[in-house]
Amino acid sequence: MRTTNHAFVNQFFIFTLCTICFSGSLGLGAVWMRHQISLTANANKVLELRLAELNRHLDETATAIEIEQDPARLKQRNVSMRLGLVMPVAQSITENAGMRLAAKASRGLLSDRPMPISFKLASRN
Repeated sequence: MRTTNHAFVNQFFIFTLCTICFSGSLGLGAVWMRHQISLTANANKVLELRLAELNRHLDETATAIEIEQDPARLKQRNVSMRLGLVMPVAQSITENAGMRLAAKASRGLLSDRPMPISFKLASRN
């Protein structure tokens, strides 16, 4: 009788140790996963801050370019640097010019000479 109780106690002890090890590894895995999530969130936060900084810098640069492209500012620079530049004359494209450009672009596509076509016929044997 003593050997059967001793065998049962050994099996119960081994089962308890296995259960503790398994649940401990699950807990350790959960802690590691939460740590990885935290690291990824911190990296995303740094990237978002950098992106916001780059967008702000881009907006500042675009604003500076718009200020410098102002016609009054360009006239002032022309006079102060004595460049002697004149304002461009506005030109409009007429319908004939547009048709001419379209014909020029499609000249290679639409030709009057026939294109040779070759094909093979399958025969039944």
